Amino acid sequence: MVKYEILGSLELVHEGRICTPTPPKVRTVLALLVLRANRVVLGESIIRELWGDNPPRSAATTVQTYIYHLRKLFAREGIEGPGRTLLESRARGYLLKVEPGQLDAEIFEALLDEGRNHMKAGRHEEGAAVLRRALALWTGPLGANVEFGPALEAHATHLEEEWIRAVELRIEADIALGRHRELIGELRYLVGTYPLNEWFHRQLIIALSRSGRRGEALQAYHHYRRVLSEELGLDPSPDLQRLQREVLSAGVPRPLQLTRAS
Repeated sequence: MVKYEILGSLELVHEGRICTPTPPKVRTVLALLVLRANRVVLGESIIRELWGDNPPRSAATTVQTYIYHLRKLFAREGIEGPGRTLLESRARGYLLKVEPGQLDAEIFEALLDEGRNHMKAGRHEEGAAVLRRALALWTGPLGANVEFGPALEAHATHLEEEWIRAVELRIEADIALGRHRELIGELRYLVGTYPLNEWFHRQLIIALSRSGRRGEALQAYHHYRRVLSEELGLDPSPDLQRLQREVLSAGVPRPLQLTRAS
């Protein structure tokens, strides 16, 4: 079975063997075909991805050469054979045929939808388990060994936003299940990585306060307020300011309303 992995380094895997092409531009072409699987990718789109607005005169011929290298690789590794063509030439472009379950990005998005549905129905334990499976598919930054052009950048932005969404939903599930202490380390990492993401800061404050660490919860609030002021000249939202007042007055905020599963 052929597998295409893009949630990390791009890997082409056939029967357990890694067959990923080594030339950087051939990898870029493969990544574009993979992320637009079962759709025609125009030759002009490939040229723009590889060279932007300044392609060489030989660009069209060079793209054909890269496609030829991919076809040779597919034949050599037994991915294609007589009567079995996966990389097809179409009018003005190329199409890579990918079956369900072969592309990790598609599996991730299907699991994210499943997890979201569990959360909407209040099935937090099931939602957390499915979302963990989805997030485990990521082994690093998307296409870490690929040189991105504009189309791949757009795909990367979309999938990275979906990754953040999956993390948020899984955190919501764990909070609903009372796993506050277990979340603190992860949330500290997330607020360090995404310092302007107020939602992550809010969950850290909630997790700390519900773990009996009121002082640290207030420190977390003041840290975010300072970052926001220094970076953007803004104050925390009224919602986060209310949360701070709740921690100050009662030590533990009111139960969280899980509203982000939509």
